[in-house]
Amino acid sequence: MASLIMVAVFTAVYVAYAVRAPEGPRGGSALGLTFGAIGLSFMIFAALLGARKRVPTWRIGRAQAWMRGHLWLGLLSLPVILFHGGFHFGGTLTSILMWLLIITVVSGVFGAALQHYVPRVMTTDVKLETIYDEIGNVRKLLREEADHGVEAICGPLGLAKSEKEDGQRAGGFSAARAMAATSSGAAVAAAAETAVLTEEECAPLRQFYFSEMRPFLEQPKNRGLRLGDADKAHGAFSGLRTLLPPSAQATVQDLEDICDEARQLVRQERLHRLLHGWLLVHIPISLALIVLGAVHAVMALRY
Repeated sequence: MASLIMVAVFTAVYVAYAVRAPEGPRGGSALGLTFGAIGLSFMIFAALLGARKRVPTWRIGRAQAWMRGHLWLGLLSLPVILFHGGFHFGGTLTSILMWLLIITVVSGVFGAALQHYVPRVMTTDVKLETIYDEIGNVRKLLREEADHGVEAICGPLGLAKSEKEDGQRAGGFSAARAMAATSSGAAVAAAAETAVLTEEECAPLRQFYFSEMRPFLEQPKNRGLRLGDADKAHGAFSGLRTLLPPSAQATVQDLEDICDEARQLVRQERLHRLLHGWLLVHIPISLALIVLGAVHAVMALRY
């Protein structure tokens, strides 16, 4: 509401000034310089949010108030700067400044929209969300869990021991899950000595596991693998179920759940990159805007 009121006031002042100015609105006039100073102060305040985040010991105001000020004052800086220049981009430096400001504001609005959209998508699409930095470790544990599940009914898969133990060494994302994986791994290792299925009964599962599931668990981002698509994966597991006896159905369900979790991790990574990737554009351009804006102000006042 305060932002709308300020926009209305600034607009009314600008219109009255533009109508009465004999040579039209100019950035070098008293009111033009006033608009320029206000717009620059808005941009500096918006830039200070980054400084506050980097110095968490600062207790100046609430973080939510700073974020709102960053968003609304940063947005308000665009019309104020347009009033400053009378909607003329001017020379080379001022044209660069105007385009930097437009890109900064647009990217900021885009980022604000993402921050409202992505968490909702994360809640619905990534129900098994984990700590982002631990996704690699979680993938190792999923692969190890899948190996043990197949070995429990088919016997040893002939995988390198060091490879299977990578997941046990990669801890930290969840103490409870790591403990569960270790204990279940010991139980499965014992069960693997006496396979539940015969070699002939287990052949379809082995073939599926080595040709499709394990490559997917090793490279879940590969879009060419059908287990990366939920619908195709469901069809693949449905077909596998028809080839296996009832005693293997629970294992197949576990394997399907593991693939589903692996897909959710890929989805989480993509959403995380989307949520933070826009900052690679917004932050450098906003810093360039502040620096060049200060240069422009000094040059305007000096010359």
